[in-house]
Amino acid sequence: MKKNILLLLCSFGFLAACQSEEAPEKATVIFDTDANNELDDQHALAYLLSNGDIFDIKGVTVNATPSGGEINLHFDEAERILQLYNLKGKIPLLSGANSNFEEIIASDSLKEDGSDAVNFMIAEAKKGPLTIVAVGKLTNVALAVKKDPTFAKKVRLVWLGSNYPKPGEYNQNSDPASMNYLLDSDIPFEMVTVRYGEPSGTDAVKALQTDIHEKMPKLGPKASKEITGRHGGTFEHFGDYAIDLFDHITLHGTPPSRPLFDMVAVAIIKNPAWGTTREIPAPILENGEWKERPNNTRKITLWENFDKESLMTDFYSRMEHYTLPETK
Repeated sequence: MKKNILLLLCSFGFLAACQSEEAPEKATVIFDTDANNELDDQHALAYLLSNGDIFDIKGVTVNATPSGGEINLHFDEAERILQLYNLKGKIPLLSGANSNFEEIIASDSLKEDGSDAVNFMIAEAKKGPLTIVAVGKLTNVALAVKKDPTFAKKVRLVWLGSNYPKPGEYNQNSDPASMNYLLDSDIPFEMVTVRYGEPSGTDAVKALQTDIHEKMPKLGPKASKEITGRHGGTFEHFGDYAIDLFDHITLHGTPPSRPLFDMVAVAIIKNPAWGTTREIPAPILENGEWKERPNNTRKITLWENFDKESLMTDFYSRMEHYTLPETK
């Protein structure tokens, strides 16, 4: 009977259940996001919330990046996704940095900027193993390491960002000083590459607008209280909100699509086989260009070459057959 149940779960795309008859230990995570930037953050958070059997979600922290406006807008957008999953007030949501790392550490007037998120990260790291899934700028994480140097040795950082080894990329450029600070720290640093226009990065993991329209209607739990979307309209399922997000953003290619960059950073924690890794000496960004440091004893992990088909299949499967996280 147990074997039949496992086979049924596998048929629905619940790949973690296929790997072992014993329930795997959940990954304890904090999701650090610039939620109002475009649309991949919302899909990544929804995917995370739909994998409640895989992740023990301690909280969501937000930071502000240029395209998404002030910190309150990022907070509000993350809160919308939590509300659509009936998890508003059940999973902690905390505001992080509005300014950038160097600005905050240099100014007494900004010293409290980001402190709610930073203090939360530090407190959760003291309780046991913790993964920070960061899908925006790295300001909150860098501030946590600076405030408590022991924090770095208590967490795993999985960051969606960088076109490495090429220059550029939005998350990186939103606060390069925070990234450099962490590259020179001892925090376990995993870089989930973006690589615009290249098949080896998360830019290749695209959702077609036609698929979103066909597959997403009414997916996700029904919200007990509908939300008003950031572009207007009211929604009570994440799937319908996803369609609206795709209808209010510039799409690229033929057929039109948009990458779900941030979702990949969550997915490779669930199943590391969906990407490849290699260890490299930690480089540093100087004047917008990557400088290699081949003799650097400090190493980081580079994620690349993602299995787009498996990733997108699991995304749609989990939108339809979701498991909500346990909450107190």
